[in-house]
Amino acid sequence: MNGKGKVVCVTGASGYIASWLVKQLLQLGYTVKATVRDPNDPKKTEHLLALDGAKERLQIFKASLLDEGSFDSAVDGCDGVFHTASPVLLSSNDPQADIVDLALKGTLNVLRSCAKVPPIRRVIVTSSMAAVSFNGKHLSPDVMVDETWFSDPAFCEKSKLWYMLGKTLAEEAAWKFLEENRIDMVAINPGMVIGPLLQSQPTLDSSSSVMPVLNLVNGVKIPCKTYRWVDVRDVANAHILRELYPNLNLPEEYTEEKASEPNYQVSKERAQSLGITYIPLEVSLKDTVESLKEKNLINA
Repeated sequence: MNGKGKVVCVTGASGYIASWLVKQLLQLGYTVKATVRDPNDPKKTEHLLALDGAKERLQIFKASLLDEGSFDSAVDGCDGVFHTASPVLLSSNDPQADIVDLALKGTLNVLRSCAKVPPIRRVIVTSSMAAVSFNGKHLSPDVMVDETWFSDPAFCEKSKLWYMLGKTLAEEAAWKFLEENRIDMVAINPGMVIGPLLQSQPTLDSSSSVMPVLNLVNGVKIPCKTYRWVDVRDVANAHILRELYPNLNLPEEYTEEKASEPNYQVSKERAQSLGITYIPLEVSLKDTVESLKEKNLINA
């Protein structure tokens, strides 16, 4: 794939997934228009500006999800848009405003900007497994979750799964909006993302997808449940760690006697049909730990 001469926008470019996306797009020769909430904050931009090709082909724009029209200049002149900007909060004192509305209104704000630019050929929305598998259906080892699945907003709201509700409503609204405006769209639904962090000063809190790995290697007990892990560079599905780091202070037991969620299968067929070759989870975990060690986040 050669992106020479092509211009794309990446929203929320300072994020975990988005930073890797910017890196790969620059490597392919694309000119990247990257949006961040505060271009003057070095934590948001310094790792992006240090990427190969950034000096020649990276442009930083200020944009906010709830600021109507703030993405207009960033998407103007683009061939495609990667929308990754979205709140990653699992709880809040005001979940409707802080999680649900921000995800839904923010996505529509970006898409309205895209609709003003006829040359945009495709919008890629980074959604989540949260928008797929939370619908109250029975999950068991013989169940395959695939592209036909969609989370049920009523079930999410009743269960107070606010992050899942926000991602579900945002993706649902995106499909409807882009169909009405005849813009081609692709939605990507990763699980919990792990792998190396590009940010020089990553902000890790309880909502961060790498926290289970960080807690584990720091000797903190983690819940024994199903983790839908996805490598930030591709996808994997296994669960190995101790053999890689025998000297780390890993916990000897989980916080629960058995998994609180049943295992189930997630379809990889469509991704594989597009030529994606998965990195083994052993490699994903190793690279995640090495990245956390480099940033002095592991107790040792």
